[in-house]
Amino acid sequence: MKISRRNFLKSSATALFLAGFNLPVLANTKPKKNLVVIMLKGAMDSLYAVPVIGDKDLEERRQDLILDNAVKLDTDFALHPKLNSFYKLWQSNQASIVHATNIPYSKRSHFDGQNLMQSGGHIPYAVKTGWLGRGMNLAKLNGDGLALQLPMPLLLRGTSNNNNFFPAKKKLPNKEILEILKSHYKEHSEKDLEEMMNIISQRSMMTGETMSMSRDNNSLAFKAGSELKKVNGPRVAVFQVNGFDTHAAQSGVDGSHTDSLIEMDNIFNKLNESLGKEMKNTLILTLTEFGRTVTQNSGLGTDHGYASAIFLGGGLLKKSQVHSDWPGLKTKDLFQGRDLNSTIDARSVYASAMSSVFDLEFELIKKEVFWGDNLQNLTNILFKA
Repeated sequence: MKISRRNFLKSSATALFLAGFNLPVLANTKPKKNLVVIMLKGAMDSLYAVPVIGDKDLEERRQDLILDNAVKLDTDFALHPKLNSFYKLWQSNQASIVHATNIPYSKRSHFDGQNLMQSGGHIPYAVKTGWLGRGMNLAKLNGDGLALQLPMPLLLRGTSNNNNFFPAKKKLPNKEILEILKSHYKEHSEKDLEEMMNIISQRSMMTGETMSMSRDNNSLAFKAGSELKKVNGPRVAVFQVNGFDTHAAQSGVDGSHTDSLIEMDNIFNKLNESLGKEMKNTLILTLTEFGRTVTQNSGLGTDHGYASAIFLGGGLLKKSQVHSDWPGLKTKDLFQGRDLNSTIDARSVYASAMSSVFDLEFELIKKEVFWGDNLQNLTNILFKA
């Protein structure tokens, strides 16, 4: 039988393979991408952090809260002057803002709102998992989450083996105590026991050198960045910043609301510093339960409102921009005649962020994580392809 050159080469390659010659396998060159979420608790005032430029209605309603030295971002919006690190990212095309956005919740309770911003649900306390945990589970990222707080936030629940990092006052068990613990639980399955021992060991390694480390978000952000940039490190980190509920003495550029904004800004800074070149493969995203009233109150503060804004940072962003379908601040445009209206469901941003970082189809996330709710795909608007 006549053998063609093509058949000869084909059969030879097969023979070599079967004879034990290992053909080269192309490595997966996709970079590890990270998602960092900062929860801004207390209701962040987006009209204070990202004021609209030259709006007479805002100036009339907030005579004592107007920032004269706000930094111009574009023709429509400015930035609080103390958000220096965020502005540096903006200048390098690594910062964006989604304005006039909120979760679908309007009853203005901090407890209920914070539950819903983490669960992504419609009814407070009805869902026992977080949208981020469900998204991680969908992406098969079990154990890749790191909470920089105690206890584990609802946001990360829904996937197994996520970890906490929060400097302990006391040391974790030494090897002898672990062996005693192991023998005490010998009636449990080997798999359960091994899993428990691995978690304790990992926490011991992470905590060993940080007994004297501060619990402030500056230190935690630097530590998180050093873990996220490891090839086998976590891919998700979650922070929280408190203090945004400023019913009184919100003041101008140096008020208490500013203090919390600076704390958020410092997290952006320390993550950027610690991640180094891996900042290009990282997305930072903020959450808040709702915004604050357009009109200042008699205590020179603001009350619970409706829409707010989302800060985004990192190299996965398409460009620096303020993305908004701006509703306006005239009384007729306000939610219930008092609050900035929401024109973008914040969960659209959450779903789009997970689609970009976890390499999942937006429609799949919408269906499996957010129950098929009518969300807008912002992936191509906000993030790099």
